[in-house]
Amino acid sequence: MQVLFVTSEVTPIIKTGGLADVSAALPAALMGLGVDVRILLPCYPQVIKALKDLQIIADFFEKPPSGFDNFPPSRLLMGALPSGIPLYLLDCPEMYLRGGGPYQDEYGVDWPDNPNRFGLLSKVAALLGSAESPLGWKPDVVHCNDWQSGLAPAYLQYVQDPSPCVMTIHNIAYQGSFPSSVMPELGLPWDSFKPDGVEFFGKMSFLKAGLFYAAHITTVSPTYAKEIQTEAQGLGLEGLLAHRKKHLTGILNGIDTDAWNPASDTHLAHAYCATNLSGKAANKAELQRQFGLYQDAEIPVFGMVGRLAQQKGVDLIIETAEKLINLPAQLVFLGSGDAELQRAVLLLAHNFPGRVAAYIGFDEDLSHLIEAGADIFLMPSRYEPCGLNQMYSQRYGTPPVVHATGGLIDTVIDCNTASMQNSTASGFVFKSMESASLLSAAKRAVTLYKDKQNWASLLQQCMKKDFGWEQSAKAYLQIYRNLAGKKAS
Repeated sequence: MQVLFVTSEVTPIIKTGGLADVSAALPAALMGLGVDVRILLPCYPQVIKALKDLQIIADFFEKPPSGFDNFPPSRLLMGALPSGIPLYLLDCPEMYLRGGGPYQDEYGVDWPDNPNRFGLLSKVAALLGSAESPLGWKPDVVHCNDWQSGLAPAYLQYVQDPSPCVMTIHNIAYQGSFPSSVMPELGLPWDSFKPDGVEFFGKMSFLKAGLFYAAHITTVSPTYAKEIQTEAQGLGLEGLLAHRKKHLTGILNGIDTDAWNPASDTHLAHAYCATNLSGKAANKAELQRQFGLYQDAEIPVFGMVGRLAQQKGVDLIIETAEKLINLPAQLVFLGSGDAELQRAVLLLAHNFPGRVAAYIGFDEDLSHLIEAGADIFLMPSRYEPCGLNQMYSQRYGTPPVVHATGGLIDTVIDCNTASMQNSTASGFVFKSMESASLLSAAKRAVTLYKDKQNWASLLQQCMKKDFGWEQSAKAYLQIYRNLAGKKAS
């Protein structure tokens, strides 16, 4: 099975969110199942800095392929991830060799030519999945991810011998919608600009195109697959998704169980495991020291790592914070995002020194320390396609408090009498997106925390759960096989 995995970011080279982690971990798991998987990625400056000895495998500078007239000159380079997965790098200096990040400049403003930048990525993906591919390798399936590669399924409609395409939604809120005036620049025929095509409420949408033209659609948890078929979470695409529900599958993301393993985590000074939790207590003391919290082994520490955004329910944590620390408890924030929420978090830390602490920004070492050193993790997201931190938390024996949505409800079993008795409990789930509901779940967590025997049992149950990629990779492989089989028949 040969698969071209198309993405706009991949760990450890370039990352803005969970897509980068998935783009490294899923191909690695597929490779472990014997899949010949290769990643197509734009050649950003970070790529050039991270990878050496890149080889030119296709040069379009002097003679662009048919249909590429509106795009700047480009070429394909080849490298590899540390995992050994081959990388096809789309080298177009005019489009990708610039400061800032993959989608925005250094001031956080979207690049105005993003439709052209990711139109080119999609166009090359379609070229490689066609009879005109300049390489001696053609994928059985092209696997696209989020809006940045969403036009590939559309372009594949206009090539010879197209490979079938899988389109994965990592977050439906990001749709890549642009004015219809970009259509000529992208080289798409106007007859595709219609509801049964790329048109979406008068604009051209990359994601809508992918969802309409892809042979199969996946998203990152079974519950999210259902949620995005509703008006509340479909964001205008619910009708199309409901129409295509027979071709829509929710497959839960996994985590990198090597990078996130408390027994061997190089970011931690104190390793530990489910049968020996003494290292967790030492990490808690270190967490309290580094964040300037009162050194108290008995008081529970709540940790939050992630974007400071409404989606993540950070406003609920802020509303609840004073009552939370009066339980009593301590509270640690790590993240950045909305300026108003950042200010509110810093004000809490200022008003309650020793009890609330915050680091605005991101630090890999601190993120691992919070997962290991906190007693309870806070993740009250309004919606969460999959989420990774709630899985990291369970693996690190830090039961999460989560809102019943998306991948959170698919991965966290609420702690109650029945789930404790059958050894499935792994966190605290609340259903109503209100600060009172969050506080109630947090209180339940603190009450159980005081029961040392049952708390230790809960931590062991959390740490025994399997969040690896193998089962999810097998589910993707089955989809690939089905598509390739249909194509062959």
